[in-house]
Amino acid sequence: MNNQITEYIENAPIVQKEMMKIIRELIHQNVPNLIEEFKWNRPVFKTTKDFAYFQVNKNYLTLGFSKDIEKIKDPKNKLEGTGKTMRHIKLKNTAEIDITELKEWFKLITKE
Repeated sequence: MNNQITEYIENAPIVQKEMMKIIRELIHQNVPNLIEEFKWNRPVFKTTKDFAYFQVNKNYLTLGFSKDIEKIKDPKNKLEGTGKTMRHIKLKNTAEIDITELKEWFKLITKE
Protein backbone atom coordinates (compact mmCIF):
# COMPACT_ATOMS: atom_id res chain seq x y z
CA MET A 1 0.00 0.00 0.00
CA ASN A 2 1.16 3.48 -0.87
CA ASN A 3 2.14 5.53 2.21
CA GLN A 4 0.96 8.81 0.66
CA ILE A 5 -2.50 7.32 0.17
CA THR A 6 -2.55 6.02 3.74
CA GLU A 7 -1.63 9.52 4.97
CA TYR A 8 -4.32 11.11 2.75
CA ILE A 9 -6.92 8.77 4.23
CA GLU A 10 -5.75 9.26 7.83
CA ASN A 11 -5.91 13.07 7.48
CA ALA A 12 -9.43 13.10 6.03
CA PRO A 13 -12.57 13.91 8.03
CA ILE A 14 -13.84 10.85 9.90
CA VAL A 15 -16.76 10.02 7.59
CA GLN A 16 -14.67 10.22 4.41
CA LYS A 17 -11.85 8.35 6.15
CA GLU A 18 -14.12 5.41 6.96
CA MET A 19 -15.50 5.31 3.43
CA MET A 20 -12.03 5.35 1.87
CA LYS A 21 -10.82 2.56 4.13
CA ILE A 22 -13.75 0.36 3.13
CA ILE A 23 -13.42 1.07 -0.59
CA ARG A 24 -9.62 0.76 -0.60
CA GLU A 25 -9.88 -2.68 0.99
CA LEU A 26 -12.58 -3.63 -1.51
CA ILE A 27 -10.33 -2.62 -4.40
CA HIS A 28 -7.43 -4.63 -2.98
CA GLN A 29 -9.64 -7.70 -2.56
CA ASN A 30 -11.07 -7.57 -6.07
CA VAL A 31 -8.42 -6.18 -8.39
CA PRO A 32 -5.38 -8.31 -9.21
CA ASN A 33 -2.08 -6.59 -10.00
CA LEU A 34 -3.25 -3.39 -8.32
CA ILE A 35 -0.94 -0.39 -8.16
CA GLU A 36 -1.63 2.59 -5.90
CA GLU A 37 -0.28 5.99 -6.85
CA PHE A 38 -0.68 9.46 -5.43
CA LYS A 39 -1.02 11.95 -8.26
CA TRP A 40 -2.99 15.11 -8.95
CA ASN A 41 -3.16 15.47 -5.14
CA ARG A 42 -5.33 12.40 -4.71
CA PRO A 43 -5.19 8.59 -4.45
CA VAL A 44 -5.29 6.85 -7.82
CA PHE A 45 -5.70 3.11 -8.39
CA LYS A 46 -4.47 1.38 -11.51
CA THR A 47 -3.54 -1.86 -13.17
CA THR A 48 -2.15 -1.19 -16.65
CA LYS A 49 -4.11 2.11 -16.66
CA ASP A 50 -5.71 4.32 -14.04
CA PHE A 51 -9.23 3.10 -13.25
CA ALA A 52 -10.37 4.82 -10.03
CA TYR A 53 -9.58 7.68 -7.65
CA PHE A 54 -10.71 9.30 -4.41
CA GLN A 55 -11.32 13.00 -3.87
CA VAL A 56 -12.29 14.28 -0.42
CA ASN A 57 -14.84 17.09 -0.43
CA LYS A 58 -16.39 18.94 2.49
CA ASN A 59 -19.62 16.92 2.71
CA TYR A 60 -18.91 13.83 0.62
CA LEU A 61 -16.34 11.56 -0.98
CA THR A 62 -15.99 11.41 -4.73
CA LEU A 63 -15.16 7.97 -6.08
CA GLY A 64 -14.19 8.46 -9.69
CA PHE A 65 -13.78 5.98 -12.51
CA SER A 66 -11.52 6.62 -15.46
CA LYS A 67 -11.29 3.41 -17.48
CA ASP A 68 -13.83 1.48 -19.54
CA ILE A 69 -16.77 3.30 -17.97
CA GLU A 70 -19.03 2.05 -20.74
CA LYS A 71 -18.74 -1.41 -19.13
CA ILE A 72 -20.35 -0.23 -15.89
CA LYS A 73 -23.98 -1.18 -15.44
CA ASP A 74 -25.70 1.65 -13.54
CA PRO A 75 -29.47 1.04 -13.42
CA LYS A 76 -29.83 3.34 -10.38
CA ASN A 77 -28.13 6.22 -12.27
CA LYS A 78 -25.57 6.87 -9.54
CA LEU A 79 -22.80 7.84 -11.95
CA GLU A 80 -22.36 11.54 -12.61
CA GLY A 81 -20.37 13.41 -15.22
CA THR A 82 -20.54 14.01 -18.94
CA GLY A 83 -17.02 13.32 -20.19
CA LYS A 84 -16.22 10.54 -22.64
CA THR A 85 -13.90 8.66 -20.32
CA MET A 86 -14.68 9.61 -16.72
CA ARG A 87 -17.60 9.31 -14.32
CA HIS A 88 -17.95 9.54 -10.54
CA ILE A 89 -20.26 8.90 -7.65
CA LYS A 90 -20.66 11.03 -4.55
CA LEU A 91 -20.87 9.18 -1.24
CA LYS A 92 -22.03 10.96 1.92
CA ASN A 93 -21.69 8.10 4.40
CA THR A 94 -20.73 4.43 4.68
CA ALA A 95 -24.38 3.34 4.34
CA GLU A 96 -24.30 4.57 0.73
CA ILE A 97 -21.49 2.16 -0.19
CA ASP A 98 -23.02 -0.68 -2.20
CA ILE A 99 -20.28 -3.28 -1.79
CA THR A 100 -21.80 -5.77 -4.22
CA GLU A 101 -22.20 -3.13 -6.91
CA LEU A 102 -18.69 -1.69 -6.43
CA LYS A 103 -17.11 -5.16 -6.54
CA GLU A 104 -18.81 -5.76 -9.87
CA TRP A 105 -17.78 -2.34 -11.22
CA PHE A 106 -14.14 -2.84 -10.22
CA LYS A 107 -14.06 -6.26 -11.85
CA LEU A 108 -15.66 -4.96 -15.05
CA ILE A 109 -13.40 -1.95 -15.54
CA THR A 110 -10.18 -3.80 -14.74
CA LYS A 111 -10.87 -6.88 -16.82
CA GLU A 112 -8.31 -7.09 -19.59
